[in-house]
Amino acid sequence: MPRPFPGLLLLLWPLLLLPPPAAPGLPARPGFWRLVPRGPLGSPGRRSAPAAPSGAPTLGPGQPGGARGAGVCKSRPLDLVFIIDSSRSVRPLEFTKVKTFVSQIIDTLDIGPADTRVAVVNYASTVKIEFHLNTHSDKQSLKQAVARITPLSTGTMSGLAIQTAMDEAFTVEAGARVPSYNIPKVAIIVTDGRPQDQVNEVAARARASGIELYAVGVDRADMESLKVIASEPLDEHVFYVETYGVIEKLSSRFQETFCAIDKCALNTHGCEHICVNERTGSYHCECYEGYTLNEDRKTCSAQDQCAFGTHGCQHICVNDRPGSHHCECYQGYTLNEDNKTCSVRNRCALGSHGCQHLCVSDGAASYHCECYPGFTLNEDKKTCSAIEEARRLISTETACGCEATLAFQDKVSSYLQRLNTKLDDILEKLQANEYGQIHR
Repeated sequence: MPRPFPGLLLLLWPLLLLPPPAAPGLPARPGFWRLVPRGPLGSPGRRSAPAAPSGAPTLGPGQPGGARGAGVCKSRPLDLVFIIDSSRSVRPLEFTKVKTFVSQIIDTLDIGPADTRVAVVNYASTVKIEFHLNTHSDKQSLKQAVARITPLSTGTMSGLAIQTAMDEAFTVEAGARVPSYNIPKVAIIVTDGRPQDQVNEVAARARASGIELYAVGVDRADMESLKVIASEPLDEHVFYVETYGVIEKLSSRFQETFCAIDKCALNTHGCEHICVNERTGSYHCECYEGYTLNEDRKTCSAQDQCAFGTHGCQHICVNDRPGSHHCECYQGYTLNEDNKTCSVRNRCALGSHGCQHLCVSDGAASYHCECYPGFTLNEDKKTCSAIEEARRLISTETACGCEATLAFQDKVSSYLQRLNTKLDDILEKLQANEYGQIHR
């Protein structure tokens, strides 16, 4: 059988928990609870709640309520203080019902240092803070502490109780969050009588300080006093039940009040990729890795991370497909295990070695230069010279040292050349004379 739509269940839930109305012409049954005020100008508008629809689910004590059970509701963080009346008019069994009511509300909340913190102020003619907001950080210890509370008897000093809560319970020292955290400060006061002190001004100061006040009246509770205590709008902050026997049923109403709807679970968020719930009951959209949120804050577009400069690659970013990329390194480098950074693999391949002819790698960060055949490496260990040319080259220092020798050699050579010429002339003359004598 298909489950009912969660949103519809959330709207109908307050109705599902109410007992059926009395038959026409019959008095209302004891234990039937009503919400006030509902009439015009804030006057009590007590009316019987409609019967639960036929076939609607029913809940047992302590069972999670509608929206929460459907998985679309999460309690928002609160600094919550219960202010409970334990005057003589509240019988022991009735006071136990009040403690059960408090425990059932605690059951519906997300309790913890970062979520809802709870304190209890017990009052009659005197006021006692049973425990502070920072005393207990889990449901079990909270409920155990509530179960140990005993009545104070005598008197109904509601104004003093609210003032004490303001001065001692809603303080940072007692566990309340600082204003910059924007955590709501909420007080629920439960009483069955008329305040015996001036509550008007105290309640007004509490509301002005940022405390949201809920007033729960039981049996003989004075309705006008409840309205003076509670925050506006009154129809959302004033509750009334005829007996303590049915006060527990109000816990579902407070669960609904403190519920932050999980709009992501409702599936009406419109986020293309990811819906993220916020602590305030709202939400925002996010995108998968490699995508960016469009201006409509709903849809996503593939992100060119190489172009955006968010890739983290030390050398080269290569797009693979929309929303995906990988890193590469320049020639002579190798990609490290992080697939982002690069390390030198071959200094010769970097092209910055300075060798004129050949670069020979000796390791990841070492190399030496060599020359082509017929050339020799110069003293700079970088450049090369041809071997034959080197043989013909004479250093400047040697040339200067031989300058005199060269000049002498030139002079002797010139003298011998002239001498040879003279000898040739003499030889020719001698040959001519000898020839003449022979032919005479």
